[in-house]
Amino acid sequence: MKHLEIFTDGACSGNPGPGGWGAVLRYGKAEKEISGGERNTTNNRMELTAVIEALSCLKEPCEVCL
Repeated sequence: MKHLEIFTDGACSGNPGPGGWGAVLRYGKAEKEISGGERNTTNNRMELTAVIEALSCLKEPCEVCL
């Protein structure tokens, strides 16, 4: 089974306020970066969105280190 590392972060300015999230998916030496944001959100929502969006990129079952 493939092994994938995922690094995530989310934040906002004010709570609530404008915020963003990002994630790096690493498989061996290959990396993919994804990111997004919202106009009115919370830091917890952005942290969780980063994880959810990263996991939604997976196309097949694999071991994930988050």
